Amino acid sequence: MIDDVVVVGAGPVGLFLAGELALAGIRPVVLDRLPARSGEQKANGLVGQVLRLLDHRGLHQPVSGVPGAPRPVPRFVFGAFPLDLDRLARNPFHAAPVPQHRIEEVLEERLLDLGVTVRRDHEVTGLRQDPTGVTVDVHGPDGDRQVRARYLVGADGGHSTVRKLAGIGFPGVTSPDPVSRVAHVLPPEGIRLTGNGEVLLPGCPTPFRFYTHTRTDHGVFVIAPFDPEAVMVATMEWGGPPVDRRTPLTLDELRASIRRVTGADLPLAPARTAGPFTPRRTVGHNTRLAERYRDGRVLLVGDAAHVHAATGGPGLNLGLQDAANLGWKLAAELRGWAPPGLLDSYHRERHPVGERVFMHSQAQTALMSPGPATTAVRALFGELLEHPDNLGRIAALMAGSDVRYQVGCPHPLAGLFTPDLTATTPDGTVRIAELARAGRPLLIDLTGGELGLAGPAAGWQDRVDLVTAECAQPPAGALLLRPDGYVAWAAEPGRADPAGLVGALRDWFGDARA
Repeated sequence: MIDDVVVVGAGPVGLFLAGELALAGIRPVVLDRLPARSGEQKANGLVGQVLRLLDHRGLHQPVSGVPGAPRPVPRFVFGAFPLDLDRLARNPFHAAPVPQHRIEEVLEERLLDLGVTVRRDHEVTGLRQDPTGVTVDVHGPDGDRQVRARYLVGADGGHSTVRKLAGIGFPGVTSPDPVSRVAHVLPPEGIRLTGNGEVLLPGCPTPFRFYTHTRTDHGVFVIAPFDPEAVMVATMEWGGPPVDRRTPLTLDELRASIRRVTGADLPLAPARTAGPFTPRRTVGHNTRLAERYRDGRVLLVGDAAHVHAATGGPGLNLGLQDAANLGWKLAAELRGWAPPGLLDSYHRERHPVGERVFMHSQAQTALMSPGPATTAVRALFGELLEHPDNLGRIAALMAGSDVRYQVGCPHPLAGLFTPDLTATTPDGTVRIAELARAGRPLLIDLTGGELGLAGPAAGWQDRVDLVTAECAQPPAGALLLRPDGYVAWAAEPGRADPAGLVGALRDWFGDARA
């Protein structure tokens, strides 16, 4: 027996990819080496365009707990610079504080609803490719066995076994600094709140803002209240005392680090409420990017393809959109309608996005480091951020809303993520995100049918859904949407361009069926 796809890794990225495949009619085999879902806290929120992607799948509300469409947030941080996003005429930045275990719960529930279960306590120990598939050696509860699949996807994290076994290089930069420490504690005694939402620590003249990285002359401090009985405190230090990596972080060690970074002596005690931030220490930064995201029938997604500093929370934004980009293309290949080169476009589109995160995560770390030279650079950078255009560019970079794929269409929306539009269809008023829930390609005529798109698109009706709608002041006459939410083609209002539509349908969704 040969399976279509084996997905290795049941973190958020692996679970989401498996769900995308299942939506497209592919039943993946999902393997994870852990016997149960990990309780380790790795991410504490979702940041950027990924929230709009989840909205396209009906997952935004279950994950965030917030009804309706994702809403931009008024503030964020870049390299310990507070970003006042309310100053922007069009704020592209979304964020939702949600622990990783909750994200995984929602995604696994979705996967179960789609008829796919995770095979836990199954560890990949070897793989061999040939022209027709991949043979995977697996050690499980019942011993060793082999699984045969047409494709293998590594979603197994920064230390990816799949990447190593496939021989895919992972070049990058490793630095011994900074040392990061974080814990979930009782609200420390002696801290005071100011009228503008800042925090004053005892003996320290520097005010600190909640949820914001604050740079001092000696490092970075973060404080964030999650409820009245639990506060996250964290530090980043460069050139601090030696660290024994074999010993776990203690609250005494964190307290000493806070004293060095801020000058304040905070008594720390574990939070009484359950929280994700057990004391954790991270030594140095590891920024690496896979040489290629595809090697024959082996593909990489998420941290298996890229690792970087967590500053700004770009990891799940990057990884989940990897999965969305790969899922429909791999399904198209397996179902036999993918045009030539479609699966290769996964690397071509997503590797440059990984390079962008590689760049800005290192830039943020550099901007937070101590020293007079960095202070001078920060003074200049702060002046630049006063201009709304520069603030908007940083916000778009962090959100990932500046990602634009080369799709061969000159329309201003082509290659960008679909705008959040509300339209009126024969069935009522609906948001485009709600039309995308099935994960299928969409052709949306926003002129109420005046463009006459049904005829040119007839040969693709088995795999592309046509929706006729009307939209007040539409940004385009029609939109052809890929399942990952990006615009493959768009028509100007009043101009049908049937030849352009047919070309885009063929380029992205294969030959027409008779």
